[in-house]
Amino acid sequence: MMELARESHDNCELIFADQCFAEDGHFAGNDALRRKTFVAMANDPDLDAIWFVRGGYGAARMALDISSELNDAADTKLYMGYSDAGNLLASLYRANIGTQAHGPMPTDIRRDGGEKAVRRALDWIVNRDLAALDPSLEPNHIYAAFNLMTLAMMTGTPLMPNLSGHVLMIEEVSEHLYAFDRAMFHITSNLQNQKLAGLRLGQVTDIPENDRPFGENAEDIARRWCREHGIAFLGTANIGHSANNMIVPFGNSDAWRTNG
Repeated sequence: MMELARESHDNCELIFADQCFAEDGHFAGNDALRRKTFVAMANDPDLDAIWFVRGGYGAARMALDISSELNDAADTKLYMGYSDAGNLLASLYRANIGTQAHGPMPTDIRRDGGEKAVRRALDWIVNRDLAALDPSLEPNHIYAAFNLMTLAMMTGTPLMPNLSGHVLMIEEVSEHLYAFDRAMFHITSNLQNQKLAGLRLGQVTDIPENDRPFGENAEDIARRWCREHGIAFLGTANIGHSANNMIVPFGNSDAWRTNG
């Protein structure tokens, strides 16, 4: 990983916190250690970005009120990851701290074609290369992107940002279609009054087989619930739990295109 970064982006240095290698049951250290490490790195003025190594099960347990511990240095950083890390991205976006992006993480190097995903992530982190972004992104739009189940569990909690006017992009992995259906009902019914600009469906992968066909695919389900709750379905996006995961920065596209 370090060698790949040096070869492809010799103007950057990757630093992995010791906490990344800790173990506490299922987790990379207990909640207190994970939170302490995140806060210390976010507040370090010598670091330009926080790149989450993995999705981070349990991230919601350390994301509540985390903004109260962050200083001015945290506001200068890019924060990037996906899956459960969406809890932290949402919390920071809600508090208007730094910039956020849904995009590949270091662990994706283990996937088939994972080196391309890691290079793509570094292209954005280091160079703000617009070629790393999902091709559906357009000027003069506001974006946010989340794993569907992560977003569904955040909806109605203090972590949830205001998504009014946003193009919301979602993706999912390893969920039965009936669970996908439940989650789509939950988020579309809760967000219908926020006046989303629309919804795009990313990759829905590794769907477990049910004991009988569900009768709809993921796009059918997304279209139906969008129609039911008056949300524009804008088509598909190339984000998700795969090496093809493209990057979606949060916020106004004109701002990060200007800074790219």
